[in-house]
Amino acid sequence: MVLSVVLAAFVLVLPVELPDKTLFASLVLATRFPPVPVFVGVGAAFGLQVAIAVTAGSLLSLLPEALVSGVVALLFLVGAVILWRSANSGAEDADDAGEGKEGRSFLRVAAISFGVLFAAEWGDLSQLATAGLAARYDEPLSVFVGAWAALLVVSALAVFLGKNLADRLPIALIRRVAAGLFLVFAAVAVVETIRTLT
Repeated sequence: MVLSVVLAAFVLVLPVELPDKTLFASLVLATRFPPVPVFVGVGAAFGLQVAIAVTAGSLLSLLPEALVSGVVALLFLVGAVILWRSANSGAEDADDAGEGKEGRSFLRVAAISFGVLFAAEWGDLSQLATAGLAARYDEPLSVFVGAWAALLVVSALAVFLGKNLADRLPIALIRRVAAGLFLVFAAVAVVETIRTLT
């Protein structure tokens, strides 16, 4: 393992992910579920996505951009609808918040978190950056360690921040804001799809 490549991957991926949709998705998951299984699921999803990006290397960038952005738009649209519907049932959720969190198994919450982040991360800038680094350097393990470490830092911040927000803000408000942001991400992805096709 080459420390300079680990550092390069970390420094490149961290700022790309800080303002990213996956940070917000982790935050929303942490407001809905206990933080530890969310972190485990998110970390595992990021690990698999980084492994795929490193393995694929520069081949990932050859996927049709329109296909990737179209799928991303659909995923965010579905996410927005789910979040909005759950916000409308926020009163019941607020009353049952403690019960809901305790009633879900660690494995189930980790699996839900894994699925959400694994799907959301496809075609992400950090995935493309990781693939580019893997293609540039002949150090796949170093690129993997650096990129995954950056993603774990971001997800830990989101899970911690998500827990604090859940303690201070109404859950329904957080879900509505999340739904709005997911709609914005969906609209951006639709525009990217149209731009790519024309």
